[in-house]
Amino acid sequence: MKTEMMRRRIYSLVFGFLLAFLSGCGPGFQSGGDVAQGREALFRGDYQSAQTYFQSAAQADPNYIYGTELREGTLSFVGRAQYLNGQYTPARDTLQKAIAQHRSDNVARLYLGLTLARQSDRQSGLREIEGGMKGIRDFLNYITTTFANEFGQFWDPGRDIRKAIDNNLAMIAGGNFDWPTLISNGEALGQNIEQEPDKARRDEEQQMKMNMGR
Repeated sequence: MKTEMMRRRIYSLVFGFLLAFLSGCGPGFQSGGDVAQGREALFRGDYQSAQTYFQSAAQADPNYIYGTELREGTLSFVGRAQYLNGQYTPARDTLQKAIAQHRSDNVARLYLGLTLARQSDRQSGLREIEGGMKGIRDFLNYITTTFANEFGQFWDPGRDIRKAIDNNLAMIAGGNFDWPTLISNGEALGQNIEQEPDKARRDEEQQMKMNMGR
């Protein structure tokens, strides 16, 4: 698994900058460009535009996977945008398909749980929320431990995401919790983990520049 992760990492560093220039060369490149623009719209809170970009990416290549460490399919992005736009029934169907396609997509699992909770299926929703949070925590632990002396040191360096997960899991384990708070916390976690690869990449690039300047 570590060898495969490193292979993906090298591929990302070498070829990632070509995406903007080759966006018209095939459905995979088109999907990559659409997902990148959709994520930018997502981060600035323009969920309608994000959904449009993600749907375009899924239509161009439904099997496209975005990212190297945190790997997410186009259906996962579509489902999350649908959720954020209040389209809970299509979001549920899309996220279920995304998870069936990529069982390791714990961000999609988290949003499926939030969707089910919004639809008053709290028992199933809680199971998926808890599973998604644990999966995200396990992913971060793997990255930061296995690649501690490499790029892993730039992922969740202060453990803020994992601390938030632990707090939420403790709240769930307590049994008597406020659902609006859990849903709000889950949405915040979804946004934070989605932005983490970008933050880690920026910090890694900054460190590389500093090392080169010494």
